[in-house]
This record gives sequence, C-alpha cells and structure tokens, in this order.
Amino acid sequence: MLAGMTPDEALQQLLDGNRRFSTGEPRHPHQEASHRQHLASGQHPFAVIVGCADSRVPPEIVFDLGLGDLFVVRSAGNIVDEAIIGSIEYAVHEFETPLIVVLGHESCGAVKAALSAVTEEEHTIGHIGAVVEAIVPAARRAIHHSGDWVDHAVRGNIEMVAATLRSSEPIITERVRRGSLKVLGARYDLDDGVVEVFDY
Repeated sequence: MLAGMTPDEALQQLLDGNRRFSTGEPRHPHQEASHRQHLASGQHPFAVIVGCADSRVPPEIVFDLGLGDLFVVRSAGNIVDEAIIGSIEYAVHEFETPLIVVLGHESCGAVKAALSAVTEEEHTIGHIGAVVEAIVPAARRAIHHSGDWVDHAVRGNIEMVAATLRSSEPIITERVRRGSLKVLGARYDLDDGVVEVFDY
C-alpha cells in the first residue's frame, strides 16, 4: 500500500484495475516471486473487500491486483456476522486500511434463495438458512419495487451490509467520522465484468 493513501486514492486503484480486467487488458501485478518474498515480512492492504463466495467473483482478479493488495473476506451473499466484522476491523485497526467495499454481484444465488423464502415460503436446509435469513430484509423490500426483484434485492443487500459496517462501533465508525475510512457498496456485472460503485 502507498503510505498515507486516502480512501479516494484507494478507490481509484480498484477502479483502474477493474477497467483493465473488464477491457481484457489485465497486468496481473504483484504476483512475481520477488513481491511474494517482500510480503513475507508484513502486509499493508489498501482496501478491504467484503465479497460473495461465488466462484465467478474473485476480487483479486476482478480488480486486477495481486498479493498483499486486498484484505478479502468472503461469504455467500456477502453477508456479515460478528466474526466477519471482527476480521474487517482487524484490517482497519492493524493496517489502517482506508477503504471497505461491499461487493455484491448480478444474479446472486443467495439473494435468489432469500427471495424464494419471501415469495414462495421455501425453506432451506442446514446452515444455509442463516445466510438466507440475513438477506431476507433486503428481499422483502425488493418485492415492493417494479422490475427485476433479484437486482433490487442484490443492491438492497449491499446497502444493508454497508450500513451495518458503517455503524460498527467503535473502530469503523470512528474512522468514518474523521474521514480516514470510507465504506462503499459495489455491484459486479457477470456479463461485462464491470464493477459499479455506490456512494451513500
């Protein structure tokens, strides 16, 4: 990470990398052996990505970055719980990472399951239910809108998770208040590879 990188500079790094990836001109930076050896003594990621576990949305590839650039936490539906928030706080506190991006994506299976639970009262098995229940509030709001309910719910879920993180006391909220940290939402398009960033 560049020393003293601001949230906006970190975001620009992500957007530049996504532009390279989505236009088919990736550089695959920071993947050489010398960089790997350099990182053995410590890390300084410039962004935290809270992403979905979907195999089609690996953040290091989507943003054309490499070893040591991102602190990535992934779960189905890009949901958060106490352990995930603790992991995010660790990066913010320990490495002074200036940016958190909640990265959802088009046609998310976990979001579709939450919509089915709301509209068809479908029940899930095992621990999958915990994932679905976390997304249900966004699904309930989505069905009151016209158009693509899945996309409304994807976007609503991203916003809900970002709001949860922004209100996480004391580590995240304190840094957001003083401007050294931003928490943003983003949606990845599976078809064209473009990441759309939302500011709230």
